[in-house]
Amino acid sequence: MAQLKVTQVKSAIGTKPNQRQTLRSLGLKRINDSVVQEDRPEIRGMVATVPHLVAVEEIV
Repeated sequence: MAQLKVTQVKSAIGTKPNQRQTLRSLGLKRINDSVVQEDRPEIRGMVATVPHLVAVEEIV
């Protein structure tokens, strides 16, 4: 199964609480933090909530 590398590129300061919680749920704590997650609809949905704060790469 494919995986996604999610990297936080912008600060969560000043964002809505649900967006900050989404970043924490993805495992991101600070700018330039990266995590590798399975490519599942749940993860895609979380990334869709904060597209302006993260960068996503597909890992095959």
